[in-house]
This record gives sequence, C-alpha cells and structure tokens, in this order.
Amino acid sequence: MKHYGPISGVAAHDCGLVATAGYDNQVLLWKAGSRTAIQRVFHDHLANQCSFSPDGLSLVTSSSDYTARVWSVPQLALTAVLTGHSDDVEMAVFDGSGARVATCSRDHTARIYGRDGVLLAVCRGHTEDVASVTWDHGNDAIVTSSDDGTVRRWDASSGTCLETVDLGGIQTDTLVVLRDGSLIAGNDEGELICIRGKQKRVWKAHRAGIKRLVHDPVRRLVVSLSYDRYLSVWRIDEQGSLVRLQSLAYPAIVWPRSCAFIDDSRLAVGTFGSTYAVLDYVTGTWEVEGIQADGCINALAVRGDTTFTIGDAGLLAENGRPRTNLGSLCNFLTACEAGLLTGGQLGEVYEALSGRVLYRHHSPLNCAVGYELDGEQWAIIGTYTGQGLVFRMSKTDAELTYVKSVQLHPNAVKGIAASGGELFSVCATGAAAFHSLRTFECISREDKAHDRVANGCTSLSDGAFASVGRDRTLRIWVHRRATVIPSPHRNSIKCICVSADGRYVATGGYAGQIAVYDLVNGRWSHSSRPTAAGISSIAFDAKRRRFCASSYDALEHFIDIYTEGCMAGSGRQ
Repeated sequence: MKHYGPISGVAAHDCGLVATAGYDNQVLLWKAGSRTAIQRVFHDHLANQCSFSPDGLSLVTSSSDYTARVWSVPQLALTAVLTGHSDDVEMAVFDGSGARVATCSRDHTARIYGRDGVLLAVCRGHTEDVASVTWDHGNDAIVTSSDDGTVRRWDASSGTCLETVDLGGIQTDTLVVLRDGSLIAGNDEGELICIRGKQKRVWKAHRAGIKRLVHDPVRRLVVSLSYDRYLSVWRIDEQGSLVRLQSLAYPAIVWPRSCAFIDDSRLAVGTFGSTYAVLDYVTGTWEVEGIQADGCINALAVRGDTTFTIGDAGLLAENGRPRTNLGSLCNFLTACEAGLLTGGQLGEVYEALSGRVLYRHHSPLNCAVGYELDGEQWAIIGTYTGQGLVFRMSKTDAELTYVKSVQLHPNAVKGIAASGGELFSVCATGAAAFHSLRTFECISREDKAHDRVANGCTSLSDGAFASVGRDRTLRIWVHRRATVIPSPHRNSIKCICVSADGRYVATGGYAGQIAVYDLVNGRWSHSSRPTAAGISSIAFDAKRRRFCASSYDALEHFIDIYTEGCMAGSGRQ
C-alpha cells in the first residue's frame, strides 16, 4: 500500500501511528517507526486532511467529496459520515474530549458535529473559502481562518460568531490556538501574526505564503511551512514572542501542505510521493529514502508529432517514453521556438528537453505563456506569489534573459495568456487582469471575474480570452467584458484549451470530466468522464485535429471533437 498522488494531510498520535490523506483519494494508516502502511480507505474525491481523536481510537478525514468521515483506529472501519457541506471540506478536527468534530469548507461555512455525524451547529459569516479550523483551548469555541482575510471565533454550541479579527484582507490559510487563548495565524505574505485580545504582533517569517502551522503545546513549539521552500521551527518564550530555532530547506519531494509531530525530535511531513518524509528538526536531518515519486501528470504539450508530459516526479516524457529527469515537481509545459519551458515547486525555470536551469525564483511557479512581439520571442511565467516573470527568449538556443517582475495579482497566478497586445491572467482570488504586453501596465482588473477561484485561461482570437474556475463556469472575454456560460461540470474546472481553428474550447475538471464548448453554435457539444481522477491539462494536437488531456492518475485522453469520439489512452509517464 502506498500513495499514488500528493500527500496533502498528515496526522500523528503518540500511540505510534501516522495517518496520511492524499490527492489519490486515499487515507493510509502507518506504523510511525518503520513507515509501514497497515490499513487503507478511500474517499470519493481528493482526501485533504486528517486528524486523530485525543485517545487515538478514531481518525477524522476531510475531502473534496463534500464530506468528512470518522473511522475507527486501527481498523479504519467507517463509523460516521459528516454531510451537509456544499463544497470541498478542507479540514476536520476533534475537540479535546473527542466527542465533537469541527469542519471547515470552501462553501464559506464551518460546522460542528457529534462524532456520530449528528449536526450540532453551523457557523455562517465568512465571505470566502474557510481554509482552517481549530478548537479553542477550553473547547467551548472554534476558531477559523478564511480567504476573506479574517479570523473568527465561534460559539461551539450555537454557531454564533463571537469575535472577528480583520487581518487586512490578506488570505490566511492556517492558524493555531495557544494554551493562553492567543492565536498565531500564517498569511499569504509570509507573515506570522500573534493575536492576544486586541493586540497584534507580526513576524516576517517567510518569503512566500505560509501554508500550514502546527503547534506542540507541551514543548511550546510552532512549525511553519511555506511555499518559499523552507520549514521553520519556533519556540514560544515566556513573553509570548516567537524565537526561530531552525530554518530548514525542503528536499524536492516534500510538499509543504501538512506536517505533524511524531515525538520530541521528529516531524512527519507530506510529500509528492508514496509515503511521508521524516524530519529530525533537532539535527536538521531529512529521511526521504525509499519514497517513490508519484506518477501524476500535471502538464501536457504538443509540438508537431510529439506529445510531452511532466508531473510531480519532474520526469519529462516524450510520446510516453522518459526523456529528461528534472528531479522536482513541474506544473506547466510551454513550447517556444527553440525549446520547451517548464517549472514548478522549486521556483526554477528549466529548458525541459535538456534539463538546464534557466532562472531561479523564490516561490513556486504555476503557469506560463510564450508569444512574439515586434519580431522577438517572449515568455511570462506566473508565480504562486502573484508575480509575472518577464523574459526575452532566444530563437536559437532557448536561453532566457530576465527583464522584470510584474505584480499581476496579490495571490497565486493560476492562468496566463497573451493576445492582441494584451496579457490576460487569472488569480486564486477569482480575479482577472489585463496588462499591456509593451509596458506591462495594468489596463483593467476585475476582482470578481469568477465567483470562486479562477483556475485557468486561454487566448481565443485577437484580444479575446476565455477562463474557467471553481464556480464551474466558462467565461468568454471580448473587449475585457465577460459572457458567463454555465458548464456541465459537477466540480471545479481545472484547465482550458482552444482548438487551432478557434471554434472549440475544451475544459477539464477535478472530477475527471471533459467538456467541449462550440463557440460557433453556442452550445456544449461534448461531455465525458474518462477517469475518476482530475484532468490536469489540455492541449490541442493540430496535426491530428484532436484535444489531448492528461490526468492525475498518469493517463492521457484524446477527444476527437470533429468526429465526436473520446478515447482514453493508457498511463505512459
């Protein structure tokens, strides 16, 4: 037993067990000492996080299938399903007695259940996705953080909001509650904010967003994990200040979404591989031996007769055969005249065919676009910290010359496209922006371009664009104004691509669905679900006149829209 997709959630208990939740829908239970998997269960969609009850006899898991589930330990027999959320459940945690479970969701709510699954209270008031939840020290309240930039405390019996702390509108993914009732939150600007009553203290902790905080109240330690590729260990001194004890770089296989204290010197940390990594945070030593990189494909590109794929393992495949091992997760593939650009978790830009590192950035890279302007080749790469990195490209040897960094958005750039002298980009906040390709000045911005996270975009024709997002809509942008087209997708739409003749727009969703919109006839002309795994990328094969899609289960899928056929390929990476 092992994971086949990224490990997004990790929990540990002093009974000697570790639990992991993964994007392969799996929840695995492990012996902590040997990292031996002893039991496995499944959700119907991505498993996001997991947490033990205080006595270690139960495990609660949260999932993008809109449920949280309670399992017995070590059998992992299902004892309760916590239903009622209308979007991804991001976290679920037991209270100090193990009698109740608090959940939070992208549906903007938190909920409190009995461990038997009976709903006790609903907490409504956040205006954006609720990213984290924890119990107050006395177990009479829960505390949540949200993409709306607030932290809120709620009465656990009634769901009434007791307190709202405004953190300046900056997205806050994670928080912990200390024994004295004070809070520490980590935000998307890399700051740690300590909140005691009406007082706030801020530490600039990381160079990129903080994705997870973990608290050990006995040892008075806090661990922060950031997309700047560093994990920091902090001690809380007697005055309540944070003192950094360690700042450790991650190995390439580590995904900084979750970790848990195993004992007084070791952490279990999530990875892009088959099992979790172990960090001795006293000595700074990582144990990553034996972790097999998963086969997830994140990006696909077509050049002539050749299809290229790349994913979590950083292995570039050419027509299904391994070509170059870059050694770290990559999120995109962008063809240019002289090569193929890629990059991802380490912030490094590679020429994928040769494996050469062309540039290094301090945060992960998400997407890219190549284009020609005034006879020169250019590339712009979107980052997790909202910048667009502008490069001039050589036409002969794929060299990049860094020109400048443009702050396109305050949060992660999720998609980027160029057409008609304009750069179009979409953001994790749901925003879209138009910038001049000549001056890079912002021409127009739409903060609510999508009702939820915007996941991708493409250019359609001269000055026209299309975008997709978690709100399950396709939006067609002409003269910077959007027409909203509801889609047949049942879950968040991940990726988008247009056919070479500009007629068809193909979209891929996190539930494995592919839908194609006919711009000429104004209707959805194709919908299929070739896999239960998410569709990660779509490209158009102009020579074969078909769309090619990749999925997180390492498969490729082909949609010949001109003859209305859908053929699922085999896993070839």
